[in-house]
Amino acid sequence: MSKVDLLLFGVFPYIALAICLIGSWARFDLSQYSWKSGSSQVFNRNAAEQRYMRIASNLFHVGVLFVLAGHFVGLLTPEPIYHHVISTANKQLLAMVSGGFFGILCLIGLLMLIKRRWTDDRVRASSSTSDMMILLVLLAQLILGLMTIVASTQHMDGSVMVMLGHWAQSIVTLQPVAAAAAITPVGLVYKLHVFLGLTLFVLFPFTRLVHIVSAPVWYLGRRYQIVRQKG
Repeated sequence: MSKVDLLLFGVFPYIALAICLIGSWARFDLSQYSWKSGSSQVFNRNAAEQRYMRIASNLFHVGVLFVLAGHFVGLLTPEPIYHHVISTANKQLLAMVSGGFFGILCLIGLLMLIKRRWTDDRVRASSSTSDMMILLVLLAQLILGLMTIVASTQHMDGSVMVMLGHWAQSIVTLQPVAAAAAITPVGLVYKLHVFLGLTLFVLFPFTRLVHIVSAPVWYLGRRYQIVRQKG
């Protein structure tokens, strides 16, 4: 285990989580009206653009929700528990098939959203630098995730998935050294995927990603959003 692995995958996860939690709390406490994903639907000119936006948004959000749920369950479920219902090899196959399907759905939706935000003059003019940047970071992360599926075809026994599971479970149980040791043997594409995922936690409080936390709860109350600022 190298010092770089210990720093990036043993120490950095806690730094990223601390920034995410403290930054989110500070933003919510100091600037609640910025706790939103600024709507761009107001710029839809006709029914065709509304339909395009609806399809893109649904593909992206459905895909990302299933991908996140799969990561959460797959990484944090200990082997003795899931071995009661599925083998390690079959669990990897299930993860590859389901992750690939929903990952592609998410990718299609994300590319549609990026195209709209970059090519529609009114939407682009209303977008902040962070709005543009976070979409590209998500795109890079999604591509890396799909690349890990391709890489996984080289070891269908689930061995790498077990290592990544041990890493995540060691982080949760506050064992940074064990976590770094668990992830050391895995390939570069997996490490890049994990590192960029942790980086998203760092970026979370400072971008439109914060609406992930509040949208499911506040949607029923329909709090108003500032969709366009004066001046």
